[in-house]
Amino acid sequence: MIKVSEIAKKKVLELMNDDNYNPTTDFVRVGVKSGGCSGLSYELTFAKEKKEDDKLFEDNGVKIIVDKKSFLYLVGTTLEYSGGLNGTGFVFNNPNAQRTCGCGESFSL
Repeated sequence: MIKVSEIAKKKVLELMNDDNYNPTTDFVRVGVKSGGCSGLSYELTFAKEKKEDDKLFEDNGVKIIVDKKSFLYLVGTTLEYSGGLNGTGFVFNNPNAQRTCGCGESFSL
C-alpha cells in the first residue's frame, strides 16, 4: 500500500488538471529506477492507462499505479509534498530505505 498525504493530494490533483489528466479516471505512476547518489531513485509521472502487471492503489482520492518490481521497494511508503525552505516538491517517506541522500530523491536498501 502507498499512502498519500492531504497536502500531496492537493498538489497531485492540481498538477494533473494542469497537464490535462482527469484525477477521477487517470493515474499517478510511482516507480523506482537505478540511479541517484544512493543507488535508487524515485519516479513520479501521470498515466492514462494501467498496464497489465501494475498494482493499483487508491488513497485519499488519488489512484496510484506501481509496476511489480518497484512495488517491492515502495511498500508502506507515504507520498508527501514539501513547500518549505529546503525545497519544493514531492517527498517519499519510505520505511524500507536504509539510507537516503540529502535531497531525498534517492535511497538504498
